[in-house]
Amino acid sequence: MTGTENRTHPPHRPWNDMVLYQVYPRSFQDSDGDGVGDLPGITRRIDYLHDLGVDGVWLNPIMASPGHDHGYDVSDPRAINPLFGSTTDLATLLDALHSRGMVLIMDLVPNHFSAEHPWFAEALAAPPGSPARDRFIFRPGSGDDGAAPPNNWPSVFGGSAWDRVPGDTSAPSQWYLHLFDSSQPDVNWDNPDIRADMDRTLRHWLELGVDGFRIDVAHGMAKPPGLPDISDPDDLPQLVVSDNELRFDQPGVHELHRRIRSVVDEFDDKRTFAEAWIGRPERLARYLAPDELHHAFGFALTEAGFAADEIRAGIEDTLAASRLSGAAPTWALSNHDVIREVTRYGGGELGLARARAMALVVLALPGIPFVYAGAELGLENSGDIPDERLTDPNFLRTGDRTAARDGERVPLPWSGTEPPYGFSTTVNTWLPQPEGLAEITAERQAHEPGSMLTLYREAIALRKSFAGYREPDITWHDAPNGCLSWSYDGGVHLLLNATSTPVDFAHLAPAGAREDEIILVSTSLEGGDVPANTAVWLDRRPRRGN
Repeated sequence: MTGTENRTHPPHRPWNDMVLYQVYPRSFQDSDGDGVGDLPGITRRIDYLHDLGVDGVWLNPIMASPGHDHGYDVSDPRAINPLFGSTTDLATLLDALHSRGMVLIMDLVPNHFSAEHPWFAEALAAPPGSPARDRFIFRPGSGDDGAAPPNNWPSVFGGSAWDRVPGDTSAPSQWYLHLFDSSQPDVNWDNPDIRADMDRTLRHWLELGVDGFRIDVAHGMAKPPGLPDISDPDDLPQLVVSDNELRFDQPGVHELHRRIRSVVDEFDDKRTFAEAWIGRPERLARYLAPDELHHAFGFALTEAGFAADEIRAGIEDTLAASRLSGAAPTWALSNHDVIREVTRYGGGELGLARARAMALVVLALPGIPFVYAGAELGLENSGDIPDERLTDPNFLRTGDRTAARDGERVPLPWSGTEPPYGFSTTVNTWLPQPEGLAEITAERQAHEPGSMLTLYREAIALRKSFAGYREPDITWHDAPNGCLSWSYDGGVHLLLNATSTPVDFAHLAPAGAREDEIILVSTSLEGGDVPANTAVWLDRRPRRGN
């Protein structure tokens, strides 16, 4: 124990109106010169986050892990990976955040363990049908001798979702299920040991002072009875649920989330966030029932192009799920699994202009925006990482560079003119940093009035000056083709020109709007025009004397 149990800290901003910041620990700040970011490094940068204006941090996994999937292969869910530090380091980070009224959300990985978890080693050594094997999902292979997988399920990371038990020469031989990499065997949530272990894990971190959890693959965990074949396994998206999907979004998952919620509710003012790649609002809303999870990540804008109709559809789908459930929506433009927005929107100056505009779109929406570390710097994906330096199992299993997520996980540039840009004291960082980042380091942008970092700071500060969260709804107003105009009760009125040509402010703004009501622009106005790829915030609240 660290002495953080039941420690009080200053009140934080209401959850439903927070701006949260995602930290990929390996890539945020290295404190000990090994080329990998760590917990003391995050603590070192807390004032940067406080100055940015965010209300808390979501940490990708820091639990003990061999690192085949960079922490999503957990070998001990109640221990910290020494690569990142110690329990004392976590307590120090928590104190630093809490003393500033900020919160900490940890990643929770309930769908699978690492193949190096002691229970899986025990299961491999035990015979079929044993209690040790019942903690995971073992099945006899198909065919006369069991030499083929038990069903036709594909892995999200490519290939089959089944691996044959090493050294098993029986007929039929046994196989184990892994919806992701073979180093990540799926656990059997029908097993009481698995359920009790999760209860212990939740209480362990909550008692240390953690403020909530992001539930990895929250739409996984439960499997259909009999594990039947999928009708068309070659036509499945990676994670998003489709009509012929059997691996995800099974009815039994909701009982598991009710169990998680019951433990979390033993503690005051804690929150859970579902990673659930479910496109249909009515299905996503089921995860947000009053006795299940508090929030679900909104992924619609990570999949939308920079086009007015796609952006509007993404916003409406996310708000629809929130209205059905009563839960505050969440928003994100990127994360550790998604190509960074500057690159996704075209790269270079075009991509940067569009990313600036979309930052204002997201920060004007009701609910909880998440900012992925580096987005506030305008960081692009690194596309020139050599094959031999790629680490993502998506690439290692398929050989497909386009599937690799390493490009969005490159260490951040903090200062200086060449790698490691203040991230570490060694240039041998866990992923190589590209040349040419000197112009976008945090140090360089901190005092530039027009920088991306300055834009984020100004937008977050202005957001906090408006009325807090009310309802998950906005009002759409007429706008020219390729543009959007909407308002949020108590918030800003947003204008977006997503076309390639300037639009007259008078044609895009609502009737009676004046240019002196503009409080923030993602670029700058050109005479009376809103330039292409530009967002504008208007303050249309009633003024005294008007």
